[in-house]
Amino acid sequence: MKKVSAAVASSLLPLVAFAQYTPSQGVTGLISFVNALTKMVLPVLISVAVVYFIWQVFVFVIADSDEKKSKAKGQMIWGIVGLFVMVSVWGLVAILVSTFGTGGTSVTLPTLP
Repeated sequence: MKKVSAAVASSLLPLVAFAQYTPSQGVTGLISFVNALTKMVLPVLISVAVVYFIWQVFVFVIADSDEKKSKAKGQMIWGIVGLFVMVSVWGLVAILVSTFGTGGTSVTLPTLP
């Protein structure tokens, strides 16, 4: 397990080291980089939340006792609440960006040659 985590960490090292960030870009470049990173992470988080919700529905369906069904039901409710919060905040930010016209600049992420 340690070898796998070391391999993943070393493969992400250029991204963590801000390999394409140069000081001449200033704070705006750093904010754009964080914005691009957030655009990649949010869909993954939402996907994980949807998979977790579907898993809890499956657990609820196959549960044999009322206690297990009650626990799965509570987890499903919290999954729906989490999904709602993530999507609504994402939508609210999109509304604010379009209202105030702060689209920002895009940053190119590192690619293999």
